[in-house]
Amino acid sequence: MSAERRQSGPFRAGDRVQLTGPKGRLNTITLETGKVFHTHRGMIEHDTLIGRPDASVVSASNGDEYLALRPLLTDFVMSMPRGAAIIYPKDAAQILSIGDIFPGAKVVEAGVGSGALSLWLLRGIGPTGTLTSFERRQEFADVARGNVVSFLGAEPSNWTVAVGDLVESLPSTAPNGTVDRVVLDMLAPWECLGVVADALTPGGVLLCYIATVTQLSRVAEAIRGTGLFTEPDSSETMIRGWHVEGLAVRPDHRMVAHTGFLLTARRLAPNTVLPQLKRRLSKSDYTDEDVEAWTPGALGERSVTDKRLRKTARAAQTTAGHAVSAAEAAPDSATPDAP
Repeated sequence: MSAERRQSGPFRAGDRVQLTGPKGRLNTITLETGKVFHTHRGMIEHDTLIGRPDASVVSASNGDEYLALRPLLTDFVMSMPRGAAIIYPKDAAQILSIGDIFPGAKVVEAGVGSGALSLWLLRGIGPTGTLTSFERRQEFADVARGNVVSFLGAEPSNWTVAVGDLVESLPSTAPNGTVDRVVLDMLAPWECLGVVADALTPGGVLLCYIATVTQLSRVAEAIRGTGLFTEPDSSETMIRGWHVEGLAVRPDHRMVAHTGFLLTARRLAPNTVLPQLKRRLSKSDYTDEDVEAWTPGALGERSVTDKRLRKTARAAQTTAGHAVSAAEAAPDSATPDAP
């Protein structure tokens, strides 16, 4: 079954709809024929939304007005069930840009987490590309599958979720020199550089999403040490919103600041030696003690309990099941006229 969630046109059963109430509070529902959305003040029948155009205003039983919109992908990933911290939209946008994710690309990602980046990558590669997502834990894979199906309406035929270790599984999944892009979101990406280099095509892009400066330093030096990539390039992205109302124009008091570092490098052709760069003298030497500080144990990897993961997976899969069931139960012929 192909993923063909419609992003425009009148609302249909199975669509996700974001309702904004009088005080700006957001609620997201999946439309089902005959169902009712209840608030503490009133209720809205799903049938009053089905058939209406996107961006319509509907009234609850108590007269309160609600703005109904299809959630954007940004809205969805910020509110979906999470088994692990997500890659924020600002970083996902940079990954698509500096990683040069193009339609038809063959992309590998590890780990899949809650599926937020998977959704962005699937959008970037289009129906002609392929995405293989590696995840060590089955529970995280279940959460990601549920979230992807919830948004797209079906599990994409060009997406594969492989449960297992990237180092062990990638060589049998992707023949040498056949992968265009590799995106690593993991605690110790330096452990995977060998198999990633084998899988990437010459000129292919390796992109690492890294949380801390110690990880950033170690993976950059590890990439240089392989002699298989171009000089790594690192950056971070910050977004500051602005309050604009009449003559009251000022920066917002809060901003989305540091969430992670992005590091990119490109695969060199076989037997290619990168020209030596002239460097200024700097504190670039490090000792065994410094390396020990980079280990996963010293970095303090945050863990998620199995109980919480199972609960999140059930929530994601339940939402996905409702979306698919409602879409399958909806009549294929006529769509109700908008009131």
